[in-house]
This record gives sequence, structure tokens and C-alpha cells, in this order.
Amino acid sequence: MTMQPANKTGFLWHEIYMWHDTGTFCGCEKPSATVQPAYHYENPESKRRIRNLLEVTGLLEQLTPLTAMPVTRDDLARIHTNAYLDRIESMRGIGGYADPETPLGIASVDIAEKAVGGAIAATKAVMQGEVDNAYALMRPPGHHAEPDNTTGFCVFANAAIAGAYALEHLGAKRVAYIDWDVHHGNGTESCFIDNPNALTISIHQADWFPRNRGHFDDIGTGDGVGKNMNIPLMPGCGHGAYLYAFEQIIIPALDAYQPDLIFVPCGFDASIEDPLGRMMLTEDSYREMTAMLMQVADKVCNGRLVFTHEGGYNPFTTPFLGLAVIETLCGYKTGAQSPNLEMRRDVGYQALQSYQKALIDEIRDFFQQAQGCPLNPAAAAQ
Repeated sequence: MTMQPANKTGFLWHEIYMWHDTGTFCGCEKPSATVQPAYHYENPESKRRIRNLLEVTGLLEQLTPLTAMPVTRDDLARIHTNAYLDRIESMRGIGGYADPETPLGIASVDIAEKAVGGAIAATKAVMQGEVDNAYALMRPPGHHAEPDNTTGFCVFANAAIAGAYALEHLGAKRVAYIDWDVHHGNGTESCFIDNPNALTISIHQADWFPRNRGHFDDIGTGDGVGKNMNIPLMPGCGHGAYLYAFEQIIIPALDAYQPDLIFVPCGFDASIEDPLGRMMLTEDSYREMTAMLMQVADKVCNGRLVFTHEGGYNPFTTPFLGLAVIETLCGYKTGAQSPNLEMRRDVGYQALQSYQKALIDEIRDFFQQAQGCPLNPAAAAQ
């Protein structure tokens, strides 16, 4: 008997996303004549290899294909300022730089709009019950894109725009974001910093990128006070530290907040083998974090989860991390795993360390006292 997936999982992909051209890159904002250019970190390879691994392992045929929706300027303007949209529009068909690290090729503005359309399409399919959950594999990424500016390889705030669309058009009253990219989700934070209808949680390497952002006492402003939660972890955290943060902070916060839909800006650069992070996660970690989110989503929002692809820059291991997440979402196991997995499981300090526990406990205790935070019993009772 052929095993059937436990869930109907949507998969959003188009080859055109891989044609966003970031050119060559010297690995620094200020190129030097002594640094030989190479491929930009944010290039198609690791993303295309996820899709190819899905096909080779047979998982792709178990997924429900989704198609990006067309987007209008009004869709983008739910999050971005007109001045910012004008600046990006000026690069359509000719290319340019959204910021010093984010080059745009001649088709990149069109492709960036299609990435937004992909995030909205995945969200709509989940909210309307066409699929149980969804993974949108597209580029350019979006979680560093702020309303009036961008950083870190992003152009438009894909997941944030999709969340705003869900709040306005799809009947959602509250949305939540669990950003586990190794870099702080500054864009999503800025998009909803004063909005009580969006809970934004970022677990990331402390003071890594962007610098001086993502502190745990940055809890939002105005009506959104308490609805922005940062979990900055010291470098070197692995499986045990991340799962403990999920158990102590992330899952209880979602349970208390009761969103109608959960987004996961899904970066794989907290992997032990990623060049742009200093964390130690493995396929096991991403499987378990996904399973924990599915469990709480089943409890609070009928299982509605939308994953939008963000970082992850090792072309050899990132595909297996994506496979682990998508297998977990649909409940179908292919048996494939990275050839390096057993070796990485054996790396020291994967277990929760006492100093990591102390930091996570400190952050949890802060949130339990913070004004408006879902972990604060007073706020949760309101």
C-alpha cells in the first residue's frame, strides 16, 4: 500500500523566481579591488536544489501546486510607503540596487512582485481551506524589507503583505509570525510594530544582522506594545536551546494570543553548515520546530500555517532542511536525509547548555512581566 500524506500541503514555486539576478558579489558593502567577486550569497542555487530534491525524492507529487496571484500597487502599499515603491519602480526593466547588498537585475522588480503574489496565493489557499498548510518557495526574500527601506537581500515584505491581505480580505482577525531565520526579522517587526492584530516573534542570533536590532526589550509601540517579541540567542546555540525557547516562549505565546493564521518566515541559515550564521541546527531541529508549530496551530487556528522562504545559503545542506520541513507539514516521509546528518548530530554543545537556559529563562521572565505581552497573565486575561 502506498503511503498517503496526512495533510494537504500547498507548494508555491515558479522557475521565474530563480531568474532574480543578483550578479556577482564581493561579500561586503564596500567592494575592494583586492576582493575577487564571486556569486552573490542570495543566488538561485540553494532554492532550486530544494525544489529538485522534492522531485527526486517523490515528495513533490504529494504536494498541491499553487500559482502566484497578480498584485497591484495597492497590495504593496498595505505595507510599503509610496516613496519606497516609487524608488523600486524606477528600477523596473533596468535594474539597480535596493540597498548596497541587494542588487536587482532587469527583471527583478517583476519577480519581486511575483514573490508577493506567491505569498498571498499561499495565504489565500490556506485561509479558504483549499490546503491545510503551505510552503512558498520563492525569491527575493522579504523579512528584512521595511515599509520605507530594505536591507539584507529583500525587496518587498512578502509575508507581511500577505498577512495584511489576510486581515483585510480573508477574515483573519489576528495573525502571528514566527521568524526563525538566523538574522533578526527587522522588516516584519517594523511593518507591524504598532499593530495589535499581528504578533511578531523573531528568534535569531543576537546582534548579528541587522546590528543593534532585535533586542528582547523592543516590544512594540502604541497599540502594538507587547505584540513584538524578540528572542536573541548567543552564537553557538543548537537543537536543545532552540527547542527550549519554543517550549518556554514561542508555543505559550501563540497559545495565549490565539491567532487565526500563523506565518513562518523560514530561513535555514541557523543551520550548523550555513556560511551566514553561527548557530548549529540540523534537519532534526527543523522537523521538531515545525511539528511543534503544527501542534499549536491545530489547537488555535485549525492548523493554518504558511511558510515563506527566506535565508539559507549552503547549497548542499539547505535542500535537506527544506525537505525536512515540507515532509513534516504534509506528513509524508521519503527516507532521504543529508549525508552529513549523523555527523552533525554528534557535534558537541547541541544539548541545552546552562548559560543558554539562563538567557532564555531571563527573556521568558521579562515577557511574563511586559506590558501587553501574551505571556503576561494580565494581558492574556484581557
